[in-house]
Amino acid sequence: MEYKVCRSAWSKARGLMFSRKKNLVFVFDDEKRRNLHMFFVFFPIDVLFLDKDKKIVEIKKNFKPFTYYKPKNKVKYIVEISEGLPSNHKIKEKIEF
Repeated sequence: MEYKVCRSAWSKARGLMFSRKKNLVFVFDDEKRRNLHMFFVFFPIDVLFLDKDKKIVEIKKNFKPFTYYKPKNKVKYIVEISEGLPSNHKIKEKIEF
């Protein structure tokens, strides 16, 4: 699966707003709770929340357009999947990108 890595503040803020379907990885400097919104995203996605070791600590499936989500865990990476979703991801699984 191909991912576009988002490191800048602008690319993280924009995410998938007004965009076509693609898979994104958001890279942050530290671990903390990161709230997400789906404002101006017109298709549902799945989101993987990863810790500093790139292990899944939380999964949000079918995150619908124009909604908001507050994760329960601190994360360093967020993976937004809108294309080619393998639905078999599990908590504690390590993701490579």
